[in-house]
Parts: sequence; C-alpha cells; structure tokens
Amino acid sequence: MAITSLAPEVNRAKKSVIEKSSKAVLRLVPDLGTGERADNKAFVTFVSAVGVLGLLLLLGINTLLAQGAFELHRLQTQATTLSDQREAILAQIAKSSSPEQVAANAKKLGMVPSIDPRFLAVDPATNTGAAK
Repeated sequence: MAITSLAPEVNRAKKSVIEKSSKAVLRLVPDLGTGERADNKAFVTFVSAVGVLGLLLLLGINTLLAQGAFELHRLQTQATTLSDQREAILAQIAKSSSPEQVAANAKKLGMVPSIDPRFLAVDPATNTGAAK
C-alpha cells in the first residue's frame, strides 16, 4: 500500500476537522435571525451611568480637598497670629522684669534701697539663725 493511496483519506479528515471547528465557532455567536440588530441601549445606559457616577465622585473628592485647603490656610493664619502675640507678650515680660523697671516700680510703692544689707546665717546644727 502506497502513501498516495492514503491521500484521499487525509484530505477528507482535514475537511471534517475544518467543518467541525467552523461549526463550533459559529455556535458561540447567538443567532439573530435575518434583518435584526442587537439592542445596545442597556450597554450605553450602563456606560453613561458609570461615567456620570465617576464625575460625581471626582467632584465630591475635589470639594473635600478644597475644604481641607481652606481649613489649612485658616489654621496657618491663626498660628501666625498666636506666634506674634506670644512674641509681644515675651517682649513685654522681658521689659517689665529688667532691673531698672523693677527698681522704678519699687520706688513707686515706697520702697527704698538698702544701704547696709544684712545676711541671715542659718546654723544647720541648731536650725536657728542670727543676723550678722
């Protein structure tokens, strides 16, 4: 038996495989009939709804970020004002606690400077003190 005698069988097998594979592919596509078109209103509605929801979500996020930016600016301004007030109070305290200012306030209250200062020496053993 020669190979050429088997050639018609091989050709027939190829044709049957091609027919079966093309039928399988055609079975995957739904039969629409003649002259009918697929309705894509549902798809267009779905895509439009997703687009609108996406835009609304972006608008909401943008609004929240803008509110956060305004709040941040307000808090930074408040921090600057409080820092300036703190600096002014510290300068006022430094001015009023200078030795010259303390002496002037003491004179206004009727105090006089001590000419002969006295020191109290405390004896640790007896816990009593005597002026020297």
